[in-house]
Order: sequence, then C-alpha cells, then structure tokens
Amino acid sequence: MKSRKSRDDGVNERGESDNKKNWKMKKNMQRLGGAGLSLEAFANAKSRNNAYNPALLKKKREFYKNAKHVSKYKKMIKQQGQPNDPSSSVLNTEVQENELRGSSEMYKKNKKRGKEPYSLNELYEKKREEEDKARMEREAITKAKKEARERAGARRKAFREKMFKKTRKGQPVMKYRIEHLLETIQGSKT
Repeated sequence: MKSRKSRDDGVNERGESDNKKNWKMKKNMQRLGGAGLSLEAFANAKSRNNAYNPALLKKKREFYKNAKHVSKYKKMIKQQGQPNDPSSSVLNTEVQENELRGSSEMYKKNKKRGKEPYSLNELYEKKREEEDKARMEREAITKAKKEARERAGARRKAFREKMFKKTRKGQPVMKYRIEHLLETIQGSKT
C-alpha cells in the first residue's frame, strides 16, 4: 500500500516531495553543465563582433596616435614650466638636438621612398591589379583542374564501355579484360 503523507510533511500539491524536486533540479544542472547564462551575459556575447573592421582599426590607430601627441605635449609643457636649472637646460638642448637629428633621418627616409606612389588612387590601382592578377591565376588553376577531371572522366567512361562490351550471345568480350590485366602486371613490374 502507498504511504500517505500529510501536506505539511514536505509534500507539494503535485504529490512530489521537495527533496525529490531538488534532486531532479540538481541532476538537470549537472547534465546541462551548470546554470545558463544570464540575460546580460547572453546579450553581450551575441553583440560582440569579432570580424575584421578596417574603420575600427583606423579609429583605434588614430586614438593612440593622438594620445601619444598629447602625452608629448604635456611633457614639453612640464619641462618648460620647471625652473631653469643647469641640468634641465642641458637636457632640453640634448632633446632638441635628438629631435633635429631624428627629423633629418626621417627626411632622408622619405626622400628614399620618393619613388613609391603617394596618392590613394595609385595605391588603389596597384592593389586592384594585384587582386586581378591573383584572381586570374586562381581561375587558370581551376580551369586546368576542371579539364583534367573531364579528361579522366572520359577515359574512365571509355574504359567502362570496353569492359562491359558483350558478344552477340551475351558473353563478355575478354580481349579488353585481358589487355587491362596485362597493363596492370607490366605497370607493377616497372
């Protein structure tokens, strides 16, 4: 006979005990790998875009470049705001000389690069030509592969027709089968 428990003994309206319900929930959590994502975590995971975006990269680059200029500006103001002691003036002249040297080196580098195209149109045309060249090479490779596949298919089809040839009485023609066996034997010897 069933043992009947009163409702205040831990039995809910459906007749299941709270312990059993907790046990089922625990098993389901283990089976499913723990609690699910929160709504916020799910939304953030879905909205994150990991794709390559040149505009964002350009913005980041510009941001860091501006930050570098700002920090340099702050350093220069800090140096100018300091009292004129001999050590700082020596440092300032050395820094200025290094900057002049660096700018002259940059000028030389730019002069060497004078042969390279500077305008965006020329760069765009060059890039487009390279892409077209790469595309033509890919097309040539795919065309060659397709032709090789077609030749191999035609060869297989002809071979198959030879192998399935029959005499008037329905017997297979042995000539082609024997030739094939001979070719395979000769191929294995060499």
